[in-house]
Formats: sequence, structure tokens, C-alpha cells
Amino acid sequence: YSQSWKGTTTSSPSTPAQIYKISMVILGIDPGTAITGFAVIRTGRKPGEFIALDFGVITTKKGLAESQRLATLAADLHDIIQTYRPDRAGIEKLFFATNQKTAMAVAQARGVALLACEQNHIPVREFTPLQVKDTICGYGQADKKQVQFMVKHSFRLKTIPKPDDAADALAIALCAGLHRDLGSH
Repeated sequence: YSQSWKGTTTSSPSTPAQIYKISMVILGIDPGTAITGFAVIRTGRKPGEFIALDFGVITTKKGLAESQRLATLAADLHDIIQTYRPDRAGIEKLFFATNQKTAMAVAQARGVALLACEQNHIPVREFTPLQVKDTICGYGQADKKQVQFMVKHSFRLKTIPKPDDAADALAIALCAGLHRDLGSH
């Protein structure tokens, strides 16, 4: 399976599963079959402070069967979950279907992500893009650049995370961290 997410750490915790248990670790997932964005953040020492531990993308090979791509996604998510042991997760919710084929692929990837969290007893909160924008920017109609700027600012990053899927996953993780009423929705 692909280990495409490995080596994307933006800060280098020695042993993430042990060090950060005094704070809350949050996983953010922007699902897709070809590219799934992920982010692992933790709460900081101050209220409302969050620190990016790791973020990047899980990619699958275009020529593989759909089942193989989903298996790759499942394996990589499992590795990320085992490495960081998140206390909660946020996953983007599918809210429109302009392209039925794309919607089905995203729905399948969401299913894999939801299952990975459930199997590891991680409470999940699902957010629509509008909810993420409203939480991060204070405006549900914010554009992608505004969200990316707020992500960069919130985590004190030097540059906007790339690709967009990784930045989106950071925004989803931050949204999950800011919502205290976590539960399956």
C-alpha cells in the first residue's frame, strides 16, 4: 500500500502518541478516492490555540481498481490513526452532487474514513464546506483563499499548505477542535 503520507510532518514530535496525550489530538479528513487530505492537530496550552502536528495527502494510483484504491486509503488512514491516536475527528460532509460519478467516489472515500474512525473508537463530527467556512472565517460564503489564509494564520505556518486538500483537512480539523459539541451528526 501507498505510504504517500509519510514524511509530510511539519513539526517533528518524538513520539506523538505519548507526548500529546495531555492535550487533545484531532484528525481532519477531506475525503476523495484519488486524493484524500489529512491533518493531525493538537490543542495548545492556551484556550483556542491549536498546533499542526502533521498534514498532507494520501494518494492512490489512477489505474487501480476502485476497491484497491479504497484499500490503500483505509491502510494509510489506519497508519495515521495508529501513529497519532486522535481523540476526535472531523470529516467533510458531502453536500452536493453536480457530478454523480465524483459524488459516488467521494462518498465511498468518506465511508472508508468514517469506518476507520469507528473501528478505532474515535468520535466523528461531520462538517459541510459551508460550516467549515463559517467556523474558520466567520462567513459561510468565504472563498478558498480566505480559508487558506485563516488556516495559515491559525497554525502560524510560513506558507499556505499545499495541495489544497491538505489545507482543507487542516480547516476541517480546526473546525472539529473549535466545536465542543462533538458527536456523530
